[in-house]
Amino acid sequence: MCRFLLYKGKDSIQLAHLLTRPAHSIINQSFDCRLRIDTRRPINGDGFGVGWYESNPGPDNTPCIFASVTPAWNNQNLARLAEKIRSPLVFAHVRASTSGTLSENNCHPWKYNRLMWMHNGHIQDFNKIKRKLQQSLRDEIFLFVQGNTDSEWAFALFLNQLRDPQAERFDHETLKKAMLKTIEQLNIWAEEAGITEPSLLNFAVTDGCSVVCTRYINSKTEEAASLYFSSGTNFKEYKPGHYRMIKADKREDIVLVASEPLTFEKADWLIIPTNTCFVITPKFNVLLFPIKDQYYNSDRMKKRQSIVPPAVL
Repeated sequence: MCRFLLYKGKDSIQLAHLLTRPAHSIINQSFDCRLRIDTRRPINGDGFGVGWYESNPGPDNTPCIFASVTPAWNNQNLARLAEKIRSPLVFAHVRASTSGTLSENNCHPWKYNRLMWMHNGHIQDFNKIKRKLQQSLRDEIFLFVQGNTDSEWAFALFLNQLRDPQAERFDHETLKKAMLKTIEQLNIWAEEAGITEPSLLNFAVTDGCSVVCTRYINSKTEEAASLYFSSGTNFKEYKPGHYRMIKADKREDIVLVASEPLTFEKADWLIIPTNTCFVITPKFNVLLFPIKDQYYNSDRMKKRQSIVPPAVL
């Protein structure tokens, strides 16, 4: 499985403070991830991608994406760009392939006009439902897909839920509904195909203003792939490699979401419960919605941990 992180802030952040400098940065997670379900493969070396929106956007506020098939820890261009680029909204992803070949077209994140998407996990037995998914798509969305991963086809399915995926902006409720419809449709096809093993569907999408994420597994008993968030007023480096989320008041000026915490400050991070939709609104309201489908388990929700487990540290 992969690792991802996203940042949304009222002020732009230098990408190095997310990608390279923290002691457990997304680049470090590419070779030292500690919370993945499949502990046999601790390396995420099948490429990477980082996407960001401009600090002072013009009329064409579409995201810029830099991706490569080289391991993130061994790409000097990524390190150089991270020291120079600043952005108020960043997606970053390191890949351990479960579907699709090793190519830049298969590196997350992907964009469609103003929308940007990434995925941690896999769609179980994707080949059994791939044809149904493709046949459900409108022509312009079917032709948009360039790679061959389950993740990019899931993005296409998400786009197909939107009335106009080329729109200038989407409210967070529209993105949330499209996300939930995407998961619902994948579950319907999995059931029709007789797929019994669960899929791991940690999705993230943004239009540059709102962000919608899911931590999801189509199982009533198993836990989804890890996902955490941290929020506050300032993400501060207090000594080399060590960061702390400052909470000066009740405002949320910064929200971070990550497969694994970037810092060793336990109090800074909260776990997103399994089978939850996580939303950041344009006004930085953080909203969590339980996904109450056939796999919803209220007992599992009650037992969830609220802080980072000691095993991370």
